[in-house]
Amino acid sequence: MQQVRTPHVVVVMGVAGTGKTTIGPLLAARLGVPYAEGDDFHPQANIAKMSAGHPLTDDDRWPWLDAIGRWAHDRHGLGGVVSSSALKRSYRDRLRAEAPGVVFVHLTGDRALIEDRMSHRQGHFMPTALLDSQFATLQPLEADEAGVSVDVSGDPGEITERAVAALQGLAQPSL
Repeated sequence: MQQVRTPHVVVVMGVAGTGKTTIGPLLAARLGVPYAEGDDFHPQANIAKMSAGHPLTDDDRWPWLDAIGRWAHDRHGLGGVVSSSALKRSYRDRLRAEAPGVVFVHLTGDRALIEDRMSHRQGHFMPTALLDSQFATLQPLEADEAGVSVDVSGDPGEITERAVAALQGLAQPSL
């Protein structure tokens, strides 16, 4: 597979279980840029809260989003891929405030498929019980937001190739 170079920072977003942690590194490899796991930017208090089955509040998320935004800002012109649920427009606006050039890849899929995938993964702190709150919070990308939606049906390689093709379809000559 040929690498597609990009100076852009791509935020792989979506509800829990869509495959951000799987697709993110694959997409980064295809784009020839580093990958950062968004969950690694969470303060320990956030992880403990989610592990206990409690959804995060916006106040919980702001420091997390700011840390991801700083990473994206530092990668400006160099490129990178980072995962972040980025469920609300206000969260994406917060990321763009730190890193105005970010592009979003919104991983989308049927709730039943996502729940099934979540129920089979091991070692992750996000319980399937929070999936409903994730879908309730989700605000899909709006027309004025730089990004693409990519369906998560199929295997990781197929999803990654759909993401690369969708990104190449954006009006950005360097992708």
